[in-house]
Amino acid sequence: MKVSKGLSLLFGAALLVSSSAIAGETNKSSVRLDDKVVVEGKSLDTGKYTVEWSGSGPTVQVTILRGKQTVATFSARLTEQANVNLQDAYSTTAEPDGSRALTAIYPGGKHFALQLDQNQTSQQSNAQPSK
Repeated sequence: MKVSKGLSLLFGAALLVSSSAIAGETNKSSVRLDDKVVVEGKSLDTGKYTVEWSGSGPTVQVTILRGKQTVATFSARLTEQANVNLQDAYSTTAEPDGSRALTAIYPGGKHFALQLDQNQTSQQSNAQPSK
């Protein structure tokens, strides 16, 4: 009996450690930017970037790194996708000045996208103080 309790405890500990490792891996992806894009007013050159996100619920905090250097941090919404993203991808929109603004990141192998809320920034800059 004592041996089976010990084995159960060992199995439970191994399961907990493996689930922690898996959870850490699910919050990291990479993306290769083929275009120069703007994120939160910062211009990102073409190249490979690491994307990390943290938080629970529909709103997460996203960090984009180039190597070990953080190049952008912003909040985004997790939006469910009907199909698995076959590969890491991103989407952009054209800005009035001709630049491309990042609108979403699609981590490969996942059923969700990280949607940037571009309108929130515009609304904050256009907001009028109440009297």
